[in-house]
Amino acid sequence: MIDTRAPDSSGARALSPGTPRRHPTNTTALFYRDRARQAEADADSATLDNVRSRWLRAAKAWDEMATRAEKTAERRSVNEEAKALAGEDDD
Repeated sequence: MIDTRAPDSSGARALSPGTPRRHPTNTTALFYRDRARQAEADADSATLDNVRSRWLRAAKAWDEMATRAEKTAERRSVNEEAKALAGEDDD
């Protein structure tokens, strides 16, 4: 299905009313976790020690990236909440 809604000034497509917004960072963290699990599975199926080690290093790196993305999303949420509260105080 082609999205025919006009993009906003940033170029992003507008969401339909009632469409839940998914924070991109949360999606990114999920992607990183999925890649980590896949790397672990690849490590389990590897027959060479150096290949297994490489996959395990990759899994660790993906997990670390997911953790950073989750922390960033949490900080962003706290910052947005603080800005919203500050905006209410100005009224």
